[in-house]
Amino acid sequence: MNEYYKDKVAIVTGGTDGIGRALVNALLTLGAKVATCGRNHDKLYELQAQHPSRPLHTLVADVTNESDCKRFIDSTIAVFGKIDILINNAGISMRGLFRDLELDVIKQVMNVNFFGAVYCTKFALTSLIENKGTIVGISSIAGYRGLPGRTGYSSSKFALQGFLESLKTELKDDGVHVMWVSPGFTSSRIRDNALNDKGERQKENPMDEDKMMSAEACARHLLNAVMKKKRTLVLTLTGKETVFINKFFPGLADKLVHKFYFKNKELIK
Repeated sequence: MNEYYKDKVAIVTGGTDGIGRALVNALLTLGAKVATCGRNHDKLYELQAQHPSRPLHTLVADVTNESDCKRFIDSTIAVFGKIDILINNAGISMRGLFRDLELDVIKQVMNVNFFGAVYCTKFALTSLIENKGTIVGISSIAGYRGLPGRTGYSSSKFALQGFLESLKTELKDDGVHVMWVSPGFTSSRIRDNALNDKGERQKENPMDEDKMMSAEACARHLLNAVMKKKRTLVLTLTGKETVFINKFFPGLADKLVHKFYFKNKELIK
């Protein structure tokens, strides 16, 4: 895998935590030139300090802001000269029943998970076509199966996968590889930063992160799939089972998902 990524220019949005940070670390180790963005200056500085002698370009940028995305993509091309790989990783989750949900929560989630990917892909597309590159979207099992209490999150991931599938077909003659990845339950900070029904940060994580796939393992699987030009990647046994059951036995999937997310008729947040 080292030779494949050596000297390739890779963009990872949201690279300061979780899967994004694991991807940045792995790509730099494999010899790639990496650009990443985030909203937290201190975390980006910490990341730079971790890799003082490696080709890492960072920029404070909010992927919900179209101008920020253009500035980030343009600055990457100015620093490294091209883009070979774009990994749309920046994401946010939410937890709350739709009947209690402030509509702005869905807008916030869509802006990060869907429009952030659309903006970055749009501005990077010319260089990606020139270099017959790769576009990756970090989706979720929620992009295959709507999850209760995650209406905004599921909607954003369904939209992301539809966008990427359309783009994959459009770019077939241009030699651009497009894929989407569903990590399943992976240890990352996305649940720590999930929004509640009022749009506030959740303070409690209902999942046991120690029992999940590590972000580093997820990054290795993802980069291997990019190298092999896979169409999709679904990780973890639970994730694969969920996608399979939902496709062939949707009624059973309804019952199993409801049982998993509700206890005594109350949503497990």
